[in-house]
Amino acid sequence: MVKTGEYNVLKVLRAVEFGVYLDDGKEGILLPKRFVPNDTKPGDELKVFIYHDSDGRLIATTQTPMGTVGDIVKLKAVTVTNQGAYLDFGLMKDLFVPKSQQLTGMIPNGEYLVKIYRDAQTDRIAATERIEQTLSNAVLTVKELEEVELIVFRRTDIGYVMIINKCHTGVLHFNEIYRNIGIGDTFKGFIKKIYADNKIDVVAGKPGYQRVEIETDKILRLLKEHNNYLPYYDKSSPEDIYDFFGMSKKTFKMTIGNLYRQKKISLEKTGIRLIE
Repeated sequence: MVKTGEYNVLKVLRAVEFGVYLDDGKEGILLPKRFVPNDTKPGDELKVFIYHDSDGRLIATTQTPMGTVGDIVKLKAVTVTNQGAYLDFGLMKDLFVPKSQQLTGMIPNGEYLVKIYRDAQTDRIAATERIEQTLSNAVLTVKELEEVELIVFRRTDIGYVMIINKCHTGVLHFNEIYRNIGIGDTFKGFIKKIYADNKIDVVAGKPGYQRVEIETDKILRLLKEHNNYLPYYDKSSPEDIYDFFGMSKKTFKMTIGNLYRQKKISLEKTGIRLIE
C-alpha cells in the first residue's frame, strides 16, 4: 500500500513524454520528468516521496522534503490565507497548516515548530502547531541513561522543555546547557533522571564514560592539529572551553584526566601538551 507523506519504493510501470508512472496497484502514480533519474527504465525500482498535488492527485518526487509524517520540524511560512498558512517544505508544493491547527496565528516569513500528519479523511499531509496534545509521559518508552533524540520545544524558568523521541517531554536545565540553543533545534541526548511522577530530566550528548571516550579522541585530534599544544586547562573558563571544544568544563576536566592517566598528555601551567 502506498503511504502519502512517506518514502515508498515503487516499480516503474511505463515511460511517457512527461515522466514515468510508478506502480501503485492501480493506474499508476506520475513521477514528473524533471525528477526522473537518468537511464530509468520500466521495471526499475525508485525510492520516492508521495503526496497530493494542487489538483488532489497523488504525485511522486525524488526531492527530499524537510520531514515526513510524524516528524516535528521548524518551517517558515510562505503564504497566509483565511483558511490557513502554507509552509516551505522543501518541495514544489508547500505544506498546509489549517487555521484550526495554529496556536496564535501565523504570519509570512515567521518560523514555526510543527508536526506533520496525515489527514484521516482526505489522506493529504498537513501540519499542526498543536504538538503538546500528541505528547505524553503516562507510559514511558525510555529509561535512565538511554540515548534519545531531543527537540527544543519551549523555554521555561528552569530550562527548556524538550521533546523526547517525538513522544515524551523532559527538561534540559539551564545548568546543563553549554551552547546557544533555540526552539526547533534537534540533537542527541540521554535520559538523566526519571522521577516517580514520570517527569524526566535530560542532558545533551552521551552518558558517562562513553561520552568521555568520544571526547578523548576529539582532544587528541585537536592537539595534533595545533602543534601538540593547546592553551586550555582546568582554570580556563567554561565559556572558552565550550567555544573551542564544544563540551562542558566538567567533561573537559574528566577527559584530560583520563588522557593524563593514560600518559598521552602532560599538564602544564597554562595548557595541555601531547606526549609523542
